Amino acid sequence: MEKLFFYFLENMALIIALMFLGLKAKEVLLQKFEKLFSSFWVYPLFVTILTLIVMYNPLGYEGMKIDLRAVPLFFVAYAGGWRLGILSGIIPLIFRVYLGGPTVLIGIIQTIILPICFGAFFKHKQKDTHHPILNLSKMMFYFIIFEIIQSVWMYFSTEATVLITVLVFIFACIAAWSMGLIFNDVHRSLNMINQLEMLSYQDAMTLLPNIRYFKEKLLKMAEQKDPFAIAMIDVDYFKKYNDANGHPKGDVVLRTIGNILSDSCGAGDFVARYGGEEFIMCFQKNSLQQVSDITERLRKSVEVYIFEGEETQPGGFLTISIGVSFSKPEKSMEAIIEEADKALYQSKRNGRNRVTIYKEG
Repeated sequence: MEKLFFYFLENMALIIALMFLGLKAKEVLLQKFEKLFSSFWVYPLFVTILTLIVMYNPLGYEGMKIDLRAVPLFFVAYAGGWRLGILSGIIPLIFRVYLGGPTVLIGIIQTIILPICFGAFFKHKQKDTHHPILNLSKMMFYFIIFEIIQSVWMYFSTEATVLITVLVFIFACIAAWSMGLIFNDVHRSLNMINQLEMLSYQDAMTLLPNIRYFKEKLLKMAEQKDPFAIAMIDVDYFKKYNDANGHPKGDVVLRTIGNILSDSCGAGDFVARYGGEEFIMCFQKNSLQQVSDITERLRKSVEVYIFEGEETQPGGFLTISIGVSFSKPEKSMEAIIEEADKALYQSKRNGRNRVTIYKEG
């Protein structure tokens, strides 16, 4: 009894420890090796290694090889689906055949194929999050059903005693619950980091990226010598609108214009709130005609949009002014933005509600 107890305790502790170390490594290394962790094969590889370590020193009883290998296989199939489950089970299946014994076939079916099929059938439905959080009560409900089926089948189809069957059931349930707790704890931490990172790059009012995000992205393009154009955009007479209609309606105007600009972005283009009533856009194009056409369409889109209270504006409608500059290999990012700002100033000086292309000299 004591030997059996400590064997399964050791098996369970091994699963929990490896799960903890693996997910903590993901938490620490994710930012540095994001591409690695986004690769499809990483998780099956980790579960395969974990399962093989558990199987390396099985409990031998009447020709059987008993361990808790079913736990990680069920877990990966439940959390990630049938493809991850199958990939995780291939090498453990081959290793079980290598170990041999009279119960090879039934051992493979009960502790490799069955947990993968059961977990995949009741797969966790992921919400729109990069690091999903499992409903542990639901997971444990399905896992207990699986363990009951497996335990009854094992008891009646092998020489396993009631004691062995009960111990496998108890320690497998504890291991599965612990894996779920560790999984959720690390994923909550990663989701929190992602949320904080997103907030640090997002303008709270318009929900557009902020200028910090914009400049970091633009700097990478400038360093890679990718051609682009910058458009500085300012809402005309915005103070007059706020004074006449109030700041809450002014906020609605900024959010609406932000949506118009964002919806107009093509592949590779991006927009951010520069500050106050100013926005900034980057077009991954270096054609004067193309950028002129796009920015002119933007100007008209805002001009024809019906904003509440816009009749208080000069001319009776709300408009924007735009200044555009183009990148050159010898120009710095800040110089290109400054040129767009100068072109914007020229648009405002020439009567507003117009697009001006920066001209050197």
